[in-house]
Formats: sequence, C-alpha cells, structure tokens
Amino acid sequence: MAIESTMRTTRRAPLAGLIALLLLLATGEATAHTVLDRAEPRVGDTVAMAPREVTLWFTQKLEAAFSSITVTNAAGQRVDTGKPRVSGNQMSVSLRPGGAGTYHVAWRVLSVDTHRTEGSFSFHVGQ
Repeated sequence: MAIESTMRTTRRAPLAGLIALLLLLATGEATAHTVLDRAEPRVGDTVAMAPREVTLWFTQKLEAAFSSITVTNAAGQRVDTGKPRVSGNQMSVSLRPGGAGTYHVAWRVLSVDTHRTEGSFSFHVGQ
C-alpha cells in the first residue's frame, strides 16, 4: 500500500511542476503594463504633409472609455478633432488640417488588465 501511494505521488510531481510553471508564465504576461508598440506617423519622424490622423498601436487591448490621445502643434494648440477611436490595441484620432512644424502627441491608456500608462512623442511636418 505504501509503495502504491509513493508511485502516485511521484507521477503527480512533474504534472504539478508543469502547472506551476504555466501559471507563473500566465501571471507574468497578465501583469505587464501596456506600452506603445508603434505609431503612424512614426515617433520622431519627419513627414512631407500634415497627416489626417495619428494612429497608435499598443502591446495590449485598451479600455476605450479610459484611453485618450491629444495632438498639439508647435504653438501648443490642439489640432486633434476630439474623442479617439479605440479598437483592440489600436487608438486613432483625426486631425484638423495643419501646416509645417513640430507636432506633439500625448497619450494615456488603460489596458484591459486595469493598468494605466501614459507617454508622449513628437513628429515633424515639413523639411
């Protein structure tokens, strides 16, 4: 009887270790904060003409009601048209027609794992 019990415990040990490893990996992924993956126009890029919109992609899905993006021109005036559009891990905002100069993009997002992050970057229009 004692030998049979030991054999069952020995067979379960690798399975328990595998389950613990999978839980650790899943928890590490779930607790990571979302970060900006890429943007269009690209961070720090120079474009020939003012874009019609700015689009940001993040590493996690976003909560639309708690995510925002603002775009200002070199004079500090807002040139975005208002509420951003959020779909999954992507957020876009339309821009009013603008001229040459440096544009500043500021974003705040709440990912579906309830972590809030924010950041900013600039891009330049013109030569």
